[in-house]
Amino acid sequence: MSGPFKVLALGGDHIGPEVVGAGLRVLLQTADQFGVGVEVEEDLLGGASWDVHGTFCTDAVVDKARAADAILVGAVGGPEWDGIRIDGPITETDGLTRLRIELDVYNALRPARAWSSLLSRTPYRKEIVDGADLLVVRENSGGVYYGEPRGREVLSDGQVRAYEISEYRTSEVERIARCAFEAARGRRGYVTSLDKSNVMESGKLWRETVERIGRDEYPDVELQHLLMDYALFAVARAPKDFDVLLADNLFGDLISDLIAVISGSLGMLPSATLPAAAREASPVKGGLYEPTHGSAPDISGRGIANPIGAILSVAMMFEYGFGCAPAARAIVGAVDSVLNAGVLPPDLGGTADTGAVTQAVLGYLRSSASWS
Repeated sequence: MSGPFKVLALGGDHIGPEVVGAGLRVLLQTADQFGVGVEVEEDLLGGASWDVHGTFCTDAVVDKARAADAILVGAVGGPEWDGIRIDGPITETDGLTRLRIELDVYNALRPARAWSSLLSRTPYRKEIVDGADLLVVRENSGGVYYGEPRGREVLSDGQVRAYEISEYRTSEVERIARCAFEAARGRRGYVTSLDKSNVMESGKLWRETVERIGRDEYPDVELQHLLMDYALFAVARAPKDFDVLLADNLFGDLISDLIAVISGSLGMLPSATLPAAAREASPVKGGLYEPTHGSAPDISGRGIANPIGAILSVAMMFEYGFGCAPAARAIVGAVDSVLNAGVLPPDLGGTADTGAVTQAVLGYLRSSASWS
């Protein structure tokens, strides 16, 4: 297998380093089993970086990320740093946001599936959720999160006005639409695009552009459009009716948390955020891989964080970053075996700590020569 691949690990804050550490253990063992050369370097991001360097993301970390083949990231933030106010763009106030913009990782892939052993951990009847398998394709470098101008001002009557704009350009919508259609071609061939074209100009551009890309370039992929508010209801009501969900930055953030319900916990969800469309056996350099949950300061340091989101993010790293799908399938298979064996962390109703869950995944990896 090719390599060595350079991996930058950024633990982040609170439970971030705990789950990233678990992910690194799985990364190194899987790489050894499948003959994938990897070189790992660790550094700081978020509040941990602020405490040492006085910035949430240093220039050195950006340079390391640009040179890396893949970056494994833990959640950032916490109450210790919430009150810090910095004049300037959002890249100065959020280290992870700076990384995303600097690397132009616009293609955020956020999968969620119904695990057979966890169906009782969802609010669904079995026949509604069993077999559900969704992928959110979220535009991750534009929209209201990064729109300028933004800021606050005190008005003459003493009220505070806070504002930011939601902005998309045609090229930004075109490229993320292609990512969604490419993903659908490798799945069940069905894209649902989410917008608010009834009230937002950026939503109108979004719908027009996605429709054109689908019609002209991907006639083999079925496309439907839904308004975001109705989509939340429709996906929650019948998750098996959907395949690939395409959305802008804000709406993609919302829908990806919603679909965590079918997996039983936010702690189960991985993500890959890439600077290009993902294609089979074509490694994409410079992607960010991270669980979608937050830094969870309430359980920080207790050793009970669910590491599976980070571990499955490593599986996505092997698939998209290294072009080694068999290794990715091995990790997913090991996770499935662990869940079937009932080795569950507290967020899934079990008593296994972070280390025990990770060790169980490593054990199933060792005991299996390959996974189909």
